Amino acid sequence: MYQDLLEILKDPERVSVNETVLEHHSGGMDYHERKKPDVVVFPKTEEEVVAIVKYAATNKVAVVPFGAGSSLEGHLLPLNRGISMDFTLMNEVVAVYPEDFLVKVQPGVTRMQLNKHLKKYGLFFPIDPGADATIGGMAATNASGTNAVKYGTMKHNVLGLQAVMADGSVVAAGGQTVKSSAGYNLTELLIGSEGTLGIFTELTLKLAGIPEATVVAKAAFESVEEAGKAAELVLQSGVDIGKMELVDAATIQAVNEFKGTDFEEVPTLFLEYNGTAEATEQGIAVIKELMEDAGTVKFEFEHDSLKRAQLWEARHQAALAILGKKPGCKLVATDVCLPISQLAVTIAHTRQLLDEYKLDGAILGHVGDGNFHVAFGLDTDDRDEMERFHEFNGKMVKFAIDHRGTCTGEHGVGIGKMKFLKEERSTALPVMRMIKKALDPQNILNPGKIVEMEEVHS
Repeated sequence: MYQDLLEILKDPERVSVNETVLEHHSGGMDYHERKKPDVVVFPKTEEEVVAIVKYAATNKVAVVPFGAGSSLEGHLLPLNRGISMDFTLMNEVVAVYPEDFLVKVQPGVTRMQLNKHLKKYGLFFPIDPGADATIGGMAATNASGTNAVKYGTMKHNVLGLQAVMADGSVVAAGGQTVKSSAGYNLTELLIGSEGTLGIFTELTLKLAGIPEATVVAKAAFESVEEAGKAAELVLQSGVDIGKMELVDAATIQAVNEFKGTDFEEVPTLFLEYNGTAEATEQGIAVIKELMEDAGTVKFEFEHDSLKRAQLWEARHQAALAILGKKPGCKLVATDVCLPISQLAVTIAHTRQLLDEYKLDGAILGHVGDGNFHVAFGLDTDDRDEMERFHEFNGKMVKFAIDHRGTCTGEHGVGIGKMKFLKEERSTALPVMRMIKKALDPQNILNPGKIVEMEEVHS
């Protein structure tokens, strides 16, 4: 296989069987058992992606797309070995159309790289999952993040794309308009498909203007449930909030230990409002009133950019801080998403489950769109601890589904949430399988993810 792929790319630097490279591509930032691919390739052009996929189709070899490696549910595991296709070198901003608020990028462009490029136009791409993920990876998992409450998720911000299908053909879906009624919506079908239906080679994104003014606020509460209720109140009020993040006491405590800060160790809502200077002043005044109505024990806000960054410290450092409490352990995270009215009760129930299973987990998340996470530092070799985590995770997800929620708001399915997808989307799974079989009859594109199909071995 190595020689065949070398013949295609004609560059030994871009076809690797080096053990370190294979290990790096044996999974993402997840707790699942890692597995090395047979070979890693680094394409630079769409034509090269086409040639590699055609080779894989002819030889029935599995292909797993790989971006920044930051996924959390086993999406990047090469379960059937085969080819890991790394998009690091396909990282060009193809074209910017500032007058149309559009940009075309290759899939390996990272979020921070893109926004640095766009700054001179007074524009930015608002989807922020936290990690400096690639745009292709973000589209593959329908990522969202801190700005989703205002700007939506990836599916709301990808207007068009090009993808290489399982037979090596190239499909152009969507376009450069904000809406279209021209046929089936293949764009949204491919977004969130986790590389199981096609491999992105170009994406057209909707941009936003950099706000004139921004103010950040921090509201402390006596309980997680009260903080969740306050989030509900903001959303139900119709305030055009920019960000709204919840961090529980355990997370604040971990950040204080990790960073040497002295944040008050209570459940806290971090809120951001942006727009014109006048609208921002009015908006933060309304938010202050709402937080007081919700029973905040302390409310403060900042306009200064440095102090704003300091106020966000607890949220942005949360994952590393949690992992820092458990040296030698792995970061394990799970997420659910709820209708706004069910958010507070689910957060409260999750805290009860953590206590019941004696797990040192921290609750945090993008409560502005009903999505929250639970993060842990766990010893994945400790059978008892992992069994308790899996039982906890199952009960948390079931409670969310029973309360009209979903098993994952933004992490995706991968292999980690396939069993929960069966419960949540039982009537839709047969249709998903039909789509997968129609578009990838040999099951070579990221096999073993989202839905169970016949296996392909390299």
